[in-house]
Amino acid sequence: MRLDWEVHGLELATPLRISRSVMSRRDAVRVVVGHDGRHGHGEVVTSTYYRLDVGAITSLLDGLRPVLAGAGSPEAALDLLHGEVALPAGVRAAVDAALHDLLGLRHDVPVHALVGIPQWHDTPTACTIGISTPDEAAERAAALVGRGFSVLKVKVGADPEQDVAALVAVRAAAPDARLVLDPNGGWSPREAVGAVERITAAGVALDAVEQPIPPGDPDALAWVRERCPAPLVADEDAATVADVRRLAGAVDGVNVKLAKCGGLRPALEIVSAARAGGLDVMLGCLVASSLGIAPAVHLVGHARWVDLDGHLLLAHDPWSGLGGEDGTLRLSGAPGLGVVRR
Repeated sequence: MRLDWEVHGLELATPLRISRSVMSRRDAVRVVVGHDGRHGHGEVVTSTYYRLDVGAITSLLDGLRPVLAGAGSPEAALDLLHGEVALPAGVRAAVDAALHDLLGLRHDVPVHALVGIPQWHDTPTACTIGISTPDEAAERAAALVGRGFSVLKVKVGADPEQDVAALVAVRAAAPDARLVLDPNGGWSPREAVGAVERITAAGVALDAVEQPIPPGDPDALAWVRERCPAPLVADEDAATVADVRRLAGAVDGVNVKLAKCGGLRPALEIVSAARAGGLDVMLGCLVASSLGIAPAVHLVGHARWVDLDGHLLLAHDPWSGLGGEDGTLRLSGAPGLGVVRR
């Protein structure tokens, strides 16, 4: 089993502002795992929040090389990856994706068939509107709806009054769209309840509210949920199976991100724990190329909310094969992850 990688930059079409940062570009590391003449691919992106830069990522991959070299098969490599190896979740997820891609190629089936979803259907995805003025948010919403998007995720959390005005403007510009509100932990519990009350009082129905308060206080999340008229979804608070089990009864759903949990195998364990706890699943992502988004796209059959638009925010996506430009994700049906380099 041979492990290689390549670093390249990803530029966003427009800067994306959320409550804790503004991003205009990030670096991506393409991971390649070779075995018996086949090559599987995955991607990890740099992230200040997850404390991953190019140097850290490539150093960790270099240390992983001899471990994977001793694995006799992709299955054995996956067992090692999720058993004996200590890695940040984002790096683990990229190697996990490459190994699943390799398995799909070897068995001549798409990855979704390997993870218990024999049939896959075209699926709408949300597209993100960053924190902006109400007029800018409305303009972006109208443009997205015009392209075919039926689900919009609106980033808020900078100023509660402007947040409310932005949601009202988005609803006016996109009266039929499903709206997901995402403050990225930017509100206090009382600010969250007050803002959602004002938004709904203005006639704006919300499909979900995602991680309105800083992570680390499930009791506060439960307090918000009791007062929130829309389903409450935990994101940063829901990284592991243990987290999800603790959140049962405190929230309505959990956001599963492969870069947060470590790949397809742990994601499936989290989905199972969520179901057992009566929680719905959102599939989320970081800004990444189609290669980085593809593994989660193969899991959409498990999700109530699909927010897999990271590749759609780029000025140029070096990979293709997921669609989404018109608001609907479409897999090619090809073996493995089903994406190809442009």
